[in-house]
Amino acid sequence: MDFIAIIPARYSSTRFPGKPLANLGGKPIVQHVYERVAQLFEHTYVATDDERIAHAIEGFSGRVVMTRSDHRSGTDRCYEAYTRTGLHADVVVNVQGDEPFIALSQLEAVKRCFDDGATQIATLVRPFAADTPWETLANPNSPKVVVDGSDCALYFSRSVIPYIRGVAQREWASVHTFYKHIGIYAYRADVLRQLVALPQGQLEKAESLEQLRWLQAGFRIKVGYTATETIGIDTPEDLERAREFWNALSNQTL
Repeated sequence: MDFIAIIPARYSSTRFPGKPLANLGGKPIVQHVYERVAQLFEHTYVATDDERIAHAIEGFSGRVVMTRSDHRSGTDRCYEAYTRTGLHADVVVNVQGDEPFIALSQLEAVKRCFDDGATQIATLVRPFAADTPWETLANPNSPKVVVDGSDCALYFSRSVIPYIRGVAQREWASVHTFYKHIGIYAYRADVLRQLVALPQGQLEKAESLEQLRWLQAGFRIKVGYTATETIGIDTPEDLERAREFWNALSNQTL
């Protein structure tokens, strides 16, 4: 099975303009992502609409594809980039450009979802620890997922799902396994073509989660599991946490 990895990277982020080029350990964030992904995928590309990002990618001999600036989501940008490469893959993997600590084991877990010939879309989840504080569990910037018995997503939400009746909220994580969504997707190429043609649904508009558009349209999302923690970078504050994490990792290797 042939895979291609696309890393969407926008410069004009509302919460953190210029985020892909922010420095982490001496390299731009997007370079960390690219170098990790390229270890597993022979065909890896950054998709961007900004020349500054393109020049940075070319600066470390990475592959970059220029795309339009009016895309609604990373999935739309991913599809345009895929078509522009001229390659023909069975599966297109969409790796967020703000996940500099994405692990090879996580990428492999998503790939394994396609061992099942029925898989249309795949993504990744990580269980919250049993001692997770309520404030962390309830963070709306950390979407939660409920999964069915076939390891397919039933629903994604910024709210804590499911609701645990009759138990104090501070104890929820200790009595039920909640799952955090890790923002990596993979799609069969023909499914990706269908997804970008879908109109926004009410669920997506309510939660601002594009994967709800796919569920509402009847597509199935296979879930891979990981126990590895990652640090996604959405804000300058997240970058500071990432730098602390990076420094801790560096000190461990000294």
